[in-house]
Amino acid sequence: MEQRQNAIFRFSIVFLLITAGFVAVLLYIIHLQWFEKEELMQTVSTGQSIERVITPQRGNILDSEGRLLASSIPGYYVYMDTRVPALHQGGDTLFYKYLDSISNGLARILPEKSAEQYKKMITQSFKKRNGVSPKGLPRENGSNLKLCPHRITYIQKREIDKLPLFRRGYYKSGLHFESSSQRKKPFGTLASRTIGSILANGKGNTGLEKAFDAELQGQEGLELKERMGGQWGYVTVREAVNGYDLVTTLDANLLDITETALRGCLERTEADWGCCILMEAHSGKIRAICNLDRNADDGTYSEKANHAVTRVEPGSTFKTIAMMAALDDGKVELTDTFEVYKSGWKYLDALHTDAHKFDTVFTLRSALAVSSNIAFAKMILKSYDKKASKFVDKLQAMGLRDSVYSEIPGAQKSRIDVPKDAVTLSRMAYGYSVELTPMQLITFYNGIANDGRMIRPYLVEKVMDGDEVIRRFDTETLKASMCRRSTLNDVKLALHDVVWDNNLGTASVLKWAGHIVRYKAQSNMVHIAGKTGTAQIFRDGKYQKREHRMTFVGYFPEENPQYTCLCMVEHPRNYPGYDAGYDCGQVVRQIAERTIVYAGHYEIRGDSLVYEKNK
Repeated sequence: MEQRQNAIFRFSIVFLLITAGFVAVLLYIIHLQWFEKEELMQTVSTGQSIERVITPQRGNILDSEGRLLASSIPGYYVYMDTRVPALHQGGDTLFYKYLDSISNGLARILPEKSAEQYKKMITQSFKKRNGVSPKGLPRENGSNLKLCPHRITYIQKREIDKLPLFRRGYYKSGLHFESSSQRKKPFGTLASRTIGSILANGKGNTGLEKAFDAELQGQEGLELKERMGGQWGYVTVREAVNGYDLVTTLDANLLDITETALRGCLERTEADWGCCILMEAHSGKIRAICNLDRNADDGTYSEKANHAVTRVEPGSTFKTIAMMAALDDGKVELTDTFEVYKSGWKYLDALHTDAHKFDTVFTLRSALAVSSNIAFAKMILKSYDKKASKFVDKLQAMGLRDSVYSEIPGAQKSRIDVPKDAVTLSRMAYGYSVELTPMQLITFYNGIANDGRMIRPYLVEKVMDGDEVIRRFDTETLKASMCRRSTLNDVKLALHDVVWDNNLGTASVLKWAGHIVRYKAQSNMVHIAGKTGTAQIFRDGKYQKREHRMTFVGYFPEENPQYTCLCMVEHPRNYPGYDAGYDCGQVVRQIAERTIVYAGHYEIRGDSLVYEKNK
């Protein structure tokens, strides 16, 4: 009997537990049918997803000193869901009790509207009737009201959270926020086009933002909608992984120096656009880059296109390239002479002309200083007539036809084709019928500054995850030696004369009645060597006589080059008053002087100027 009673007791307990579980399930089903059916049916009918993506924080772009160049600033859209049941219960007492206080608070925090306007807008949303759902179920009154059309800051969000009613939370007040980061550039227009932009979906659109989009973007997280504690909410199932930071080679101070100098030149000449690049000679690091376009409506300048990686006809800056090729192939010597004529030189069906109007004889060295088109046309024909392919092969060996830049999306390759006739070959000598990007051009001249070693320019130093280096970029050699040592020495002598020969140098001085009235690229603070270039612009199927592209590219200090700098200006409108040696040369001079002050100094020892890096 005792064993039988124990068995019956245990069976009774099991039966009661099963019955209790069944009753609990039944009650939950009844609860869903009577109390939550409408909400569930609305969720289904509106196609509301039970999943929600968590957007990661996009990584920062910083300069070489850790200063922010681009950063995602958190912002919020603020909503009031006046459909929440708590606001409509008890004769709407909760809603009307706090209506005035939240209207006044919103007007104080978000002063775009007055308290009366907020009150009217919220009341209209609260009284709105939403009709009948597609399933035939009545929908509650109210709507999801956007309180402010634009993003608000985190500080404003905190203030709104503290308002009466709103501090009760979403299920009592309907207040909720939608997070939305906004990409900001603390230094404004500085290198804006190079840094790039992002699309509305958060992906990189241009510049470094696009080139390093995968690293900057991070990985999305995931939330699932679940029932918790009698309320619906989202539970994180996969955390978002924030993007990596990008440390660039740029320096915000040098960016400011470069943009200021270029902008002054463009405003003075009223040019269509200008581009300026500052490159560290031994490493290839781009320390500053600026692209400014003229705005048609008001004549101001802003960053719109990346001209630094768009190829153009370089004009006379290409003469240095042609001269290096011919010297290195042993076709000419620096002392070879060429006759030039004030009326020009007719060769076949082409007329080659010079800016200087007198008949004379130039050595190859002085021809570069004075930038004689006639002398260089004769030089290239003497060296490569009927052997044009050898000239192009030599340029290939010097690295001029290689693609040297890849960090900026859309960077173009040079166009240096084998000329089909002697006339085209003769025009190539002074920068026509060939196309280079400013970045490729500065890479060549930096090779001269770097004792013949051509290195790839680069914009990004490392990719960082907090304090951890994920990826590092270093100096990359493109050509260990562009030419023979003797050739390099000859080229350097000729580039020195361009700036420092006061009688012939196109970037030296401007004289009037034998007196110096204006200095071009010459400076008493830093010695610069380089080359000017002026090219007619090809447009509408022909070269425009009064539209030119001006360039100066040089390196400094000449005694011990630390930087190479290029300035290019498209279509200055002060014809015929513009001068590549003055307008572009002055920009490079200003940048050189201010860069030396910022990064180093000269010390006079005896009769010589010696460059010393600041400790």
